[in-house]
Amino acid sequence: MFDYNFHWRPVMKSLPDLLEAASLTLQVAVLAMVLGIVIGLCLALARLHLRGPVYWLATAWVELARNTPALFQLFFFGFGLGAFGLHLSPYLIVLAGLTFNCAGYLAENFRGGFKAVPETQIRASRSLGMTPWQAYSRVVIPQVFRIVYHPITNQMVWAVLMSSLGMLVGFRELSGETQFFASRTFRIFEYFAVTAVIYYAIVKVILLSSRLMAARLFRY
Repeated sequence: MFDYNFHWRPVMKSLPDLLEAASLTLQVAVLAMVLGIVIGLCLALARLHLRGPVYWLATAWVELARNTPALFQLFFFGFGLGAFGLHLSPYLIVLAGLTFNCAGYLAENFRGGFKAVPETQIRASRSLGMTPWQAYSRVVIPQVFRIVYHPITNQMVWAVLMSSLGMLVGFRELSGETQFFASRTFRIFEYFAVTAVIYYAIVKVILLSSRLMAARLFRY
C-alpha cells in the first residue's frame, strides 16, 4: 500500500518550465482582472443609471457570469464560438472566459460600493460646479474602490486559481504544463505537489501585496 517510490529529479529538471508557466498564469489573470474591472464598472453604472437594452444586456451579463459554472463559460468561448466559425487561441479563450466571469462578479461588487456612497456627496459635488464625470471620477469612484478593495483582492485570487481550467482547452499555463510533464514521466504526485506549492506561493504574494498596498493607499 505504501510502496510508492518518490522521484523528484524529473520535477526539479522541469522546474524552470513550471515557473515560466506560472508567470503565464499570473499574466493572464492580471490582464483578465484589469479588463474585468473596467467592464465591471461599466456594467455596474449601466445597471444603476440606464434603462432599456443596455440595462438588460448588463443584467444578462451579470446573471450569466454569476449563475453558470466557470467551466461552461470557458467552453463557450472555446467551443461554442467555434460552432459559428470563430476560433480563438487557447490564450484568448482563457482570457475571454476569465474576463467575462470577473466582470460579472465585480459588477455586483461595484454596484454595492456605489450604493454605499451617500447620494448627498454627488449633489454636493455638483453644487461646487463639478460635472457628473468629475463628481464620479474624483469623489465617488475613489470611495467605491476603497469599499470593494478586499473583494477585488479575492477576485484576483479566484482568477489565478480559475485559470487552471485552461488546461481543458489546451492552454499550457501552470496546471496544463504540470499535466503535460506528469503524463510524460508518470510522476503524478511529485509534479502536482510542487505545483500546489507554486500556486500557494502565488496566492500568498498576492495577499501580501494587497495588504501592503492597502496600508499605503488607505492610511486615512
